[in-house]
Amino acid sequence: MFASKQQHRHREGSAKSAPFAFPDPTVTVPDTKELRVLNPTSRATVALLAALTALGPLATDMYLPAMPAMREALGTGADQIQLTLSLYLIGFAMAQLLCGPLSDRFGRKPVLALGMGVFLLASLVCAFAPNIETLLVARFFQALGGSAGPVLGRAAVRDIHGPFEASRILSYMASVMALAPALAPVVGAGLLVWFGWDAIFLLLALYAAAMLGLIAMMPEPLPLDRRQSIKPSALAVTFRSLLGQRDFVGYTLANAAAFSGLFAFLSGSSFVLIDYMGVSPDVYGYLFAAIVLGFFIGSLTSAKLSRRRSRHQLLVAASLIAALGGSAMALLALAGVHTPWAVIGPHMAYMIGFGIIMPQTMGGALAPNPHCAGSASALFGFIQMSIAAGVGALVGQFHDGTSHSMAIAIGLSGVLALVCYHFIVTDKGDLEAQTASA
Repeated sequence: MFASKQQHRHREGSAKSAPFAFPDPTVTVPDTKELRVLNPTSRATVALLAALTALGPLATDMYLPAMPAMREALGTGADQIQLTLSLYLIGFAMAQLLCGPLSDRFGRKPVLALGMGVFLLASLVCAFAPNIETLLVARFFQALGGSAGPVLGRAAVRDIHGPFEASRILSYMASVMALAPALAPVVGAGLLVWFGWDAIFLLLALYAAAMLGLIAMMPEPLPLDRRQSIKPSALAVTFRSLLGQRDFVGYTLANAAAFSGLFAFLSGSSFVLIDYMGVSPDVYGYLFAAIVLGFFIGSLTSAKLSRRRSRHQLLVAASLIAALGGSAMALLALAGVHTPWAVIGPHMAYMIGFGIIMPQTMGGALAPNPHCAGSASALFGFIQMSIAAGVGALVGQFHDGTSHSMAIAIGLSGVLALVCYHFIVTDKGDLEAQTASA
């Protein structure tokens, strides 16, 4: 009798879990109610994926107000502190090439869990770093673990929602995710004032611990029949195929150029606004929140209009807005207008454009690649982060105490995003527009 009850319970549990998991038929699958597995299409799952994707901006934006204080505490120069940002992006970019293909082979959940564990440990080392060398190494490993969140969050959206709906979901995620960089500098400034800069990294460790708990409740979005080989030869073929897609390259480069403008601001804004223009760390946090408001407006606009306007229409408008905003900041800096709002105002406009560019270029790059969404997301992120890291390093290298290097980099980034989309991408969104109107 006991055995029959067990068999009945196994059959009942398997039936209940079928929509949300892809189990091996030889393995007993527990009831999803007992595991409290989230519905893959629920708002809770979208919120979790947004929180995972937000890990990137949190790890970069939260300690921006503390960079001048960290420079003094560790007895180093501004270029070394800025290197903690660039090195993070380099590690982030490199790790994506590994975690994306691994997730295509073994599933999103185990790779996400491993990444959060590494991020947690590295954050603790950052908090207790006695010198700049230790901090740089820890930041690199922090990036290796943290890359799993954004990369696999994007891939999971493609797994669950398909090629066209994914752009809309990514836009909504981006608008929710905008809260992270908006709040991060404010929280970082508060922690700096009350507890010191090390408390910022302790909070990041707690965030990673919370993500580990939520990942356990997340359904595995990648079915077994879509798992890919991770043999080097197979990966080489996959990456070569992606790089052979003109539209994938065009969407990726347009995104990377626009993201470089954001990263130029991240690299230089604290030194420009705090050191050069005399803004206090807490006011810096509020000014940073203002430019994030621009990103929020852009991403929400993208989400609202994605079913009524083609991807092409949205990207034409967005890339033009970003180019005009970045160019305005550069011209004001070269004209000798050195006030906080000569930086914040144009960058708000830039971020409105970027808020539309980011989800639409992601959707465009991933749409034709459902069979290798993890690898495509990884290569997309690798190119994005590598180019942005180079731009951030150049901003630090040519920083002369004014806003010139940062503003010029942002202006050029906006123009390049416009050029990359218009002259490389051939898919002008007709298919998305037809699908939306159908």
